[in-house]
Amino acid sequence: MPSLDAVWRAGDVACSARVWRLRLPAAFLVVYLVWGGTYAAIRVGVTAVPPAMLSGLRFVIAGMCMTGYALARGHRLPDTRREWLQLLLLGITMIVFSNGLVTWAEQYVPSNESALIVTSSALWTAWLGTFGPNGHPLSARSKLGLAVGFAGVALLFWPRGAPAAQSLGAQLVLLVSALSWASGSIYARNHPLPVSTVMLAGLQMTIGGVIMLAVSTAAREYAHVTWNGAGLASLAYLTVFGSCVAYATYFWLVRNTTPDRLSTVAYVNPAVATLLGWAMLDEALTGTQLAGMVVILTGVVLVVWQRRPRVEGPSPSESPSASGPRRT
Repeated sequence: MPSLDAVWRAGDVACSARVWRLRLPAAFLVVYLVWGGTYAAIRVGVTAVPPAMLSGLRFVIAGMCMTGYALARGHRLPDTRREWLQLLLLGITMIVFSNGLVTWAEQYVPSNESALIVTSSALWTAWLGTFGPNGHPLSARSKLGLAVGFAGVALLFWPRGAPAAQSLGAQLVLLVSALSWASGSIYARNHPLPVSTVMLAGLQMTIGGVIMLAVSTAAREYAHVTWNGAGLASLAYLTVFGSCVAYATYFWLVRNTTPDRLSTVAYVNPAVATLLGWAMLDEALTGTQLAGMVVILTGVVLVVWQRRPRVEGPSPSESPSASGPRRT
C-alpha cells in the first residue's frame, strides 16, 4: 500500500499537469486576442493621436519597462559598437518601418484589411530566407504557398470602383511594412546578438520608439493631439497588452511549445483582427476581399505549417523577432 507522502506527491504531479495543460492554451489565447486586437486599437488611436506619436510613445514606454525588467534580472547590455549598430538597424526595420508604417497606414485603410496585407510578412520571410549564408531552399509546398499567398494579396489590391490615391498609397505602405519586418527578421536570424530575448526586444522597441518620437516632433504632431478617452485607451492597450503582456507571453510560448503550433499566430491573428474590426468598428469586407483573405491564409498555412521539426529551446542570443511571425 503506498504511503501518504507518495499519494500526495502523485496528487501534486497530476495537479501540475492539469495546470500546465491550462497554461498553454491560455497563453495562445492571450497572443491571439491581444495581437489580433492591436489593429483595431491602432485604428481607434490614430483618430486622436497622430501616428508617429502614438507609435513612439507606445514603444518607448514598453521598451523601457522590458529593458528595466531585463536589467533587474541581471541580463547584460550590448557592449560593443557593432552590437549597438545592429540594434539600431533592427529598431529601424522592425519598429519604425514596420509597426510605425502600419500605424500611419491605418489612417486610410481599415484595420481588418491592414491585418490581412501585413500577413504577407510570413510569405516575405519565407522567400527572403532562401538568401544569404544561412539560406535554405523552399520545398515545393512552400513555393506553392508563396504563389497562393501573393495571389491573395493581389486580390486585396484589386480595384473596387475608384479608390482614393491615399488609400492605394497606404496599401502599398502596408506591403512595404511587411517586407521591412521580414527583412529585419532574416537579418536578426543571420546576425544573432549575445543578449537575452527580453533585453533584445526591450532595446529594439526603445530605439525604434525614440526615432518615432523624433519624427513626430519634426512633423509637429503635438499640435494635432486630442487626448480623449479613446486615444488614451488605445495607447494604454497597445503599450501594456500589445507590447509588454503579449511579448512576454510569446517568449514563454517560444520556450514551451513546438514551432508548428507557434506558427499558427501568423494566420489566427489576422482572422481575429478581421472579426474584431467587424464587431467593434463596423468594418466590412467585400466579396473580393473575403476571397483574398481566404487565399492569403491558405498560402500562409502552406508556407508555415511544415512537418513537425525537432523541438529545441532557443539559445540566449536567439532573436524573438526571428523566432516567429509578424507582431504589431
